[in-house]
This record gives sequence, structure tokens and C-alpha cells, in this order.
Amino acid sequence: MSFPLLTATAALPAIGAIATAAVPAARRTAAKWLALLVSLATLALAIVVLVRFDPDGARYQLTESHAWIAEFGVRYELGVDGIGVALLALTALLIPFIILAGWHDADPLETGSRRWRPTQGFFALILAVEAMVIISFEATDVFLFYIFFEAMLIPMYFLIGGFGDRAHAGSDENAAAQRSYAAVKFLLYNLVGGLIMLAAVIGLYVVAGNFSLTEIAEARANGSLDMATNTERWLFLGFFFAFAVKAPLWPLHTWLPNAMGEATAPVAVLITAVVDKVGTFAMLRFCLQLFPEASKWATPAILVLAVISIIYGALLAVGQRDIKRLVAYASISHFGFIIMGIFAMTSQGQSGATLYMVNHGISTAALMLVAGFLISRRGSRLIADYGGVQKVAPVLAGTFLIGGLATLSLPGLAPFVSEFLVLVGTFARYPVIGIIATFGIVLAALYTLVLYQRTMTGPVKPEVSAMPDLRMRELVVVAPLVVLLIFLGVYPKPVTDIVNPAVKSTMSDVHKKDPKPEVEAAK
Repeated sequence: MSFPLLTATAALPAIGAIATAAVPAARRTAAKWLALLVSLATLALAIVVLVRFDPDGARYQLTESHAWIAEFGVRYELGVDGIGVALLALTALLIPFIILAGWHDADPLETGSRRWRPTQGFFALILAVEAMVIISFEATDVFLFYIFFEAMLIPMYFLIGGFGDRAHAGSDENAAAQRSYAAVKFLLYNLVGGLIMLAAVIGLYVVAGNFSLTEIAEARANGSLDMATNTERWLFLGFFFAFAVKAPLWPLHTWLPNAMGEATAPVAVLITAVVDKVGTFAMLRFCLQLFPEASKWATPAILVLAVISIIYGALLAVGQRDIKRLVAYASISHFGFIIMGIFAMTSQGQSGATLYMVNHGISTAALMLVAGFLISRRGSRLIADYGGVQKVAPVLAGTFLIGGLATLSLPGLAPFVSEFLVLVGTFARYPVIGIIATFGIVLAALYTLVLYQRTMTGPVKPEVSAMPDLRMRELVVVAPLVVLLIFLGVYPKPVTDIVNPAVKSTMSDVHKKDPKPEVEAAK
């Protein structure tokens, strides 16, 4: 039997989470280093998966299949396509940076005080989330996917509610209440979505007789499984609703600004750059593959919701006074672009959407982590409390600028390529939707440049006059992300080569071909 590489990639952080949680309370530093080493080992395994994956080979590779709950047709089935392997690599890449950035976020608040937070628990929860996200990208059994899709809510709930941002205006009691509210709202929204999806999963089993994604898709393709039109549409809506909450898509987005605002900056990155990607990934893997006709039926409504997310998120980002909430609303706008690319039903749109998932993860991590370093120095999330930072901390200001420019999709930085592909793919089939969506780019430039101007330029405020520049640990976190933003902005081919064959298969699932150009190319 070949080595179960996919299982090992998910099992390693799970085992690391248990080991980290078991470290004695007096050995907090040892717990941090253990978590970091486990995350680096997981990254090494993810690189092996990436190297062994053949983009021109079978659709699902490195597959594993074992009987699990045989009475109900549930199997432990894993496999990765180009989209899944790209997002698996992104997750494994970001977790070490998240751990390093949050190195002191769970330290005791006061020496000798009862206001103590379990450092081991903080890093163990991060590793637990990593394990669940990775297996979600690998699962090809719908029931197996559902279990981890829901299970990741529990560690995220404790990370948001138990390890909140210290830079909170007001009393400690008010801060705790706000964290609790954000954590409960996150949990309730996603639980409601998950319960609706559970009903759809049961319905799928009743119709198909098993939970295997590959078997159901094959049966649908060869005509041996014929779903009634209304049945397919209801099942699609049950799956899509859960994924739209997780993504998040307007109007199911309202939990995200609260969660990102109250969480620490590294946990905010974990939410929007890692966990939320499971929602958009699942739209590609499950909605389009299992319910192709219903996906096409729902496309016009979903595109309208995506465009509203783009414009609405960008407009609210413009008016924000809180740095972290601004990044949260910007992410809602970006997820609108991703979902628009998925349901444009063109190869350019879906390739751009997948590339956008990767690039958004890197750019949001860069911007939010630098923002976290900035906030930890000043002790405030309010934009108005800053000014002139570039004169006292030029490296911090410079990396903040690069992260911001990537967020507005400046040409030469990674998100530009993906956003361009999404817009081209959308315009080819839905020109009006594509034109409206371009206004989101203008608004992105507005909120990003205004944020930089108000925090980094102008007279130096007395409160920031002694602000230190980035330290070595912080540079180790930020520098690789900046390098990746520039590299993938100039040369995205390594990612597109991996995802394009999977996108081609997805287009085949929904029986769609790219529109022919109105003007033929010259011969």
C-alpha cells in the first residue's frame, strides 16, 4: 500500500494540536515552538503533495478510499484536483506565518494576575483549524466533507471569543462582551448554514444512494442517475446557502466584520484567508459538479448577489474608521469577485476565481498582519489615532503600502492577474455584470489610498513618535508574503498551470463552453 500522503498532511497538524495542548502551562515558549515546527512539517508535506501532483494526469490524484460507515454508504475518501491542491498549499503556507505573527498574542495579560489565557490552547486551536481545513480540501466523500466543514467552527469560536484583540476601546468587560457577541454570531450564522446543508446532504443520499462525489458525478454524466429538476434545485440551494455563509456572500456576510474586528490579527487572517476559502472552493467542487443544471439555473441571481457584494463591501470599506473592519469589508468585496468568476461559467472566470483565492489569501495576510503589528504598537484600531507613521517606521509603512496596493489589485502584484481574468471571463458572457463590477476596483483604490494617507503620511502624531519599526520576527513574517505577491504578479504561470485542467473539467461538468469572440483573429 502506498503511503497515505493526504491523510498524513491533515493528521500531522491534528496530532500537533493535541501535543501542543498537552505542554505544561509553565512551558509556554515550548508550546509555541512545537506548534511552529509542526506547521513547518505540514508545509513540507504539502510541498510533497504539490510536487507529486500531475496537472495533466487524472482529475483526482493521490486518492485514498476506505470503508467507514458501510451501512450508510459513507467512505473515507480523499483526493485532490488542481484547485484543491493549490488551496491546500496556500493553507499550509500561511499557518507558519500566522503562528509567528501571533507569537505573543496569547501571553498572560498581567504577570501574577488571574487574567490569564492558555497560550498552549491558542496555538493548538490554530493547528486544529489547519487540519480540518486541509481535509476539507481533500475530501471526495460528501459526508466526510460535511463533518469537517462544520467541525472547524468549534476551534474558530474559541479563537475569536477567547483570544480577542487587546486594542479594544472601552473597558475589559465591554471588550469581553464584544468578543463574545462576535464569536456567537459567527457560530450561529455558520451553524444555520450547516444545518440547511445537512438536510441537503441527507436528500442527496436519498436520491443517489451514496455520498461519493466521484460516483455521483459519474452517474449523473452517464445518465444512470437522473434527478428531478425541482429536487436538484432544492439540493443545490441547500449546499449553496451553507457555502455562501462561509464565503461570505451578501446578505449573509454580517458575521465577518464582527469576527475579524474582535479577533487578533493572525486569527482574522485565519478566518478570511484560510477558513472562508472552503466556501468558495466547495462551490466549485460540489455545487457545479453535483448539480450542474441547477447551477446554471441559479447563475443570474448569484451573479447579482456577487456584484452587490463587490460594490457594497467596497462602499462600506470607504466609510470605516476601524482598520480591521475596513479590511473585513474589503474582503467581502473580494469574495464577490471570486463568486462572480465561478458562476460566470467561463474558463477565464473560473481560473481567475481560483487564482484569486490564492492571491487574496496572500495579499490579505500581508495587509492584515502588518496592520496587526501597527495596532499592537499604538494600542488602537482607529484610523484617526495614526498619522506620519512612515517617518518613524518606514519599513512598516512600506510593507503596509505593498499590502494595500495588492488589495486594490495594482498591476504587477498578484491579485491584479486574477481580478483581470475574472472580469474578462465575466464580460465575455455577462457584459453588464462585468461593467458594474469594475466600479469595485475604483472604490478599492479609494479606500486603500485613503487608509494609507491617513495612517502613514502627514504630521507625526505624538502618540506614534516613538513607534519602533518592524522587528526581525515580524520581517520574517512579512517579507516572504511580499516576495510572493511580486512573483505571482509577474509570473502566475506556476499556479495557472495547476488549476487550468481542473477548471476545464468543471466547465465540462456544467456542459459549458467559452463564448466565441465576436471578431475572429487574423490568420
